[in-house]
Amino acid sequence: MIYIYLALGAIFAGLSVTAVVASLRSRRGSAVQRVQAVIETSLNAGTRHLNTDVSAYLEAEPRRGLVSTLATRIGGLFSGRFTAMSEEAIREQLMAAGMYSVSPRTVLGYRVLVILVLPTLVYLLVGVHNILDVLMIAIALFAGWVLPATYVQRRARRRIETIDRSLPDLIDLLCVMIEAGLSFPQALRMASTQFKPPLSDELRLTLQEQTMGLAIDEALTHMADRADTPAMRSFVRAMSQGERMGISMGQIMRNLAQEMRARRRSAAEEQAQKTPVLMLFPLVFLIFPAIFIIMMTPAVINLVQNLKGGL
Repeated sequence: MIYIYLALGAIFAGLSVTAVVASLRSRRGSAVQRVQAVIETSLNAGTRHLNTDVSAYLEAEPRRGLVSTLATRIGGLFSGRFTAMSEEAIREQLMAAGMYSVSPRTVLGYRVLVILVLPTLVYLLVGVHNILDVLMIAIALFAGWVLPATYVQRRARRRIETIDRSLPDLIDLLCVMIEAGLSFPQALRMASTQFKPPLSDELRLTLQEQTMGLAIDEALTHMADRADTPAMRSFVRAMSQGERMGISMGQIMRNLAQEMRARRRSAAEEQAQKTPVLMLFPLVFLIFPAIFIIMMTPAVINLVQNLKGGL
């Protein structure tokens, strides 16, 4: 009977993990589909309404899977019932992760689904025979609630770090194009084809928002909201001030690129200084015990043999 439970649990676990990963994976749709999701996200967040008729720019909604639809409905049932489930916070994380086609209620629904699936799998695999089994079910319950949110947060962090590393190169390229005689929007459009995602996606979204009626500084502000880093905020602030005051953009961009590289160098030095502290735990609890065992084992063996000989 236990083998039947193990087989059913393995099949259930495989189907659940496949469905969660496939549904949470970012859909690389067209740029206009991403703009539609950004507009809906901005309107839900309470930003300024667009007065432009955008129906000509938008395509059909991407099709959603059965599991994703079920998760969205479940998330709608639980949304707002608990203070810990903040749709606004989840929406900001999804925007930072570039998952514009995933709604906050879908993430809440996945958290509820996983919190039901994982403890059930643990119960089918180990049963409830002692306190250790109960502890494993409790850990699975906690992991089921944390894992979907952790996935979104880690994806957002990696994406923002990638954008942050590419910004100095973008500024250098924009500086060359502007000094060659292009306007800032034209340079931004040409630069969007020279970089890989996620920076190119953000640039295309910014240009699409400008096409639909937003001013360039407002579109840049929305890009800073989606990828909220100190480097991005400095870039948007400098570009907005330069456009508003008519200052020479070339010199501003050179200084900004140097400042960003200096900031990135300082961050790398800070991480290097944290390395000894981070190495303390594996040294004390993993490496030092092994060294002590290797060094002390011959002495302990000799001591035991001498004591036996003396007796």
